[in-house]
Amino acid sequence: MSAVYHVSNVLQRLTLRAFADWKVSGAENVPPMGALVLIANHMSNLDPSMLSVSVPRRLNYLAKDDLFGAVGPVGRWYLRGYGAFPIDRVGVDARAFRWALRRLQRDAALVIFPEGTRSRTASMNEAKPGAVSLILKSGATVLPVGITGTERMQAFARVVNPTGKIRINIGQPFSLPNIEGRPSRELLMSMTTDMMRRVRDLLPESYHGYYAESGKVRVGSETGG
Repeated sequence: MSAVYHVSNVLQRLTLRAFADWKVSGAENVPPMGALVLIANHMSNLDPSMLSVSVPRRLNYLAKDDLFGAVGPVGRWYLRGYGAFPIDRVGVDARAFRWALRRLQRDAALVIFPEGTRSRTASMNEAKPGAVSLILKSGATVLPVGITGTERMQAFARVVNPTGKIRINIGQPFSLPNIEGRPSRELLMSMTTDMMRRVRDLLPESYHGYYAESGKVRVGSETGG
C-alpha cells in the first residue's frame, strides 16, 4: 500500500472519529479480492477520502483533469500516490479508460462517480454510461455505495468541523450480464439507470433526485458478500 494512501487514511480516520458523526454500514459486503468497481453518488471533493477510510480495500480513482492542473507538482505527486488518475470529462478519454482497465485487470478496486461531477443540490444527477462500458470490458464486480452528509463539506477546511451525520452505506455486490457484440447507447443507458437505482436505494428519499421515479432493477446478478 502506498505510504501516501496509508498516512492520509490514518489522519482522516483520526479526524473523523474526533470531530464527526461518521458511520459505515455494509463493510462486510466488500469482496476482499478481485476486480471491483465502486459506484457512488457524488457531492463533495471529500467523497473519495470518505470512501477510502470506509471501504476495506485499497482504492483507485479517476479524478477530473483540471484538479491535477490546479494543484501544482507536489499536489499531482500526492494525487497519484493516493491512487488517482486524471480523466477528461469532455468526450471519451481513451487514455484514462486504458489506465482503469489495466488496474482492473490486476484485480484492483476502482471508484467511479457515474454522475461525472458533484451534485450542487445533494440529490442525484443523471449518470453517464462510461462506467458501464468499463465494467463490461473488464468483467469487474460492481459495488454500489450511498454517501450522505458530505454535501456540508464542500471546502476542505470543513472536514475539521463537519456538521450533521456522515453515512457511508455499502450495498450488495453484483455483476452485469455478458453482452455479445458492441452494446447500443440505449442499452448502456438502461444498464446505467439500473446501476444508479441500486445506489439510490442506499440513500434517503431526499437524495434520489433524477432517480426518484420508482422502478425495479432489471440487469445484473447478486454475487454475495
